[in-house]
Formats: sequence, structure tokens, C-alpha cells
Amino acid sequence: MKLFVTGASGFIGGSVATRLVQAGHAVRGLVRDPAKRDAVRRTGVEPVAGTLDDTALLAREAQAADAVVNAASSDDRPAIEALVAALAGSGKALIHTSGTSIVADEAMGEPSDRIFDEETPFMPAPDKAARVALDRFVLAAPGIRSVVLCNSLIYGTGLGAEPESAQLPRLAALARETGIARHIGRGLNIWSTVHIADVAELYLLALDRAPAGTFCFLENGEASFRAMVGAMADRLGLGPPQPWDAADAVATLGRQTAVFSLGSNSRVRARRARALGWTPRQGTVLDWIATELPKG
Repeated sequence: MKLFVTGASGFIGGSVATRLVQAGHAVRGLVRDPAKRDAVRRTGVEPVAGTLDDTALLAREAQAADAVVNAASSDDRPAIEALVAALAGSGKALIHTSGTSIVADEAMGEPSDRIFDEETPFMPAPDKAARVALDRFVLAAPGIRSVVLCNSLIYGTGLGAEPESAQLPRLAALARETGIARHIGRGLNIWSTVHIADVAELYLLALDRAPAGTFCFLENGEASFRAMVGAMADRLGLGPPQPWDAADAVATLGRQTAVFSLGSNSRVRARRARALGWTPRQGTVLDWIATELPKG
């Protein structure tokens, strides 16, 4: 198949695009930064110079492809509207990337026993309402085999041009810089987790067999931030992890990262993905931190 992937130089998009190439597909990938085009090309993906603001370009690429994967942004509504309009009535697949911060709370390091599967009703925090609305817009797109894959905390080394994800590498970089591994508040907040190689496998599977209107969480276990940061401290040869004052964390990282990426609970179960035949094969996040998290 001829596929168009946005975010092809990024962590998720690059990994997915590389896996699609490995599966025998011809992949064109949107690349914003000219300096990354050669690295993308080396993965077997043909780079397409442009940004999500280039809605005419997005429409042309979508119409020329047999299917589209959006992995560049979960929140760029004009770009998604352009892709949906270009594909409307075609019956082609559009796989849109979301994230489980849509069910995250504002716990700032405190635990929660709330667990969500795809059938669990929820009210998103106001900060995440626009993302949820965009997910639902994609799922309701007419004449498109629309699929939304909602990733939990992703770990592992990327398969494409970008090797690092957002959450754990950010904490590791701060730990190396300051000599202190820190979790927000008491660090008892829990996130579901999934390895990037397993993520890429589900995108490939969804392209092949997910019916229109499919929404899937992605996870293969969960861990508290105290446990993850503790494993990180051991891996980096630092002392015991320390609590991070919530206000200081927000001032350093920004509200979205501190509150919804690192301080919240986001516990999900990937029942629908497993019903499609997805079988995660990678080890746990704590094992990956202990043995593979880059030390420098």
C-alpha cells in the first residue's frame, strides 16, 4: 500500500513509519525540519517537506495515498479537518494518534483507583476537552475507515529517526542535569505504559483490520512514578528519588507537562486492541529503565 504518515521524524510517527516500511508498504512521511530529512530517508521513508499548517499539501498527500496515519499532533484541529475533508467518502483508513492524558486527573503525585477501558464513560479535564472532541470528530468522519489509537506512557528506543519519547527521557535529562531524580509530590500517581515496538505493531494491525469508528487504548502494564523514578535513579547511579514541589514543577516544566504528563493518574486497559489480536511482546517499563534507559 501507499501510505502517508505525518510526524515521520518524530518518536511515534517515525517508529510507525519505519515499521510500515518493514512490512512492505511504500511510505511518504511529513517532515518539518529539513535537517531531519536524510535520517528519515535512511529508514526507508520518503520525506515530504512541510508542516501541519500546509493543509493543501496534507490534502494532496492524503488523496494520493491508500491510507493515512496522523502521528504529528493529537491537537491540531485544522490539520485533521484537512485530512478528513480530503478522505471523505473514499473509504480509506485514517489512523489518528491520541493519548491517555484524556482521562488524566490533576492529582499531582497522589494515587487514584480509577481505571478506564474503551467503554468507560468519563468527563475530561477542561484542558483535555478539545482533544477528546477531536478524537470524536475523527471517529465520526463520513466515508472513512477512521481509527483512533490512544497511547499511554510510551517507553523504549524509537525505531525511526527520533529515539526518545517525551515523559521518561525528560525526567532522566533533568536528573542527569541536577544530580537528583524527582517525582512530582509523593509520586504515588500511576500511569499505564506501553513499549514503542508494541505501539508500532498495533498501528500495523489496525491498518489491516480495525473497522471504521474503532477507538483503542494502548497499554501493557502500569507503574507509579515513584517506582519509575526510583528505577531511574538506580540506573543513573543517583541517590534515592526526591519529591518535587508541585508549584516548582509547574514553573519548570509548564502546566501541561507537570500536571497531565507527570503528575497525574492515567490508568487504562487495552481491551479493544487485544480483541483485534494485538499481543504485546516487550518487557515492562521498570525492566526497560533498569537495563536500557540511556545513562548519558
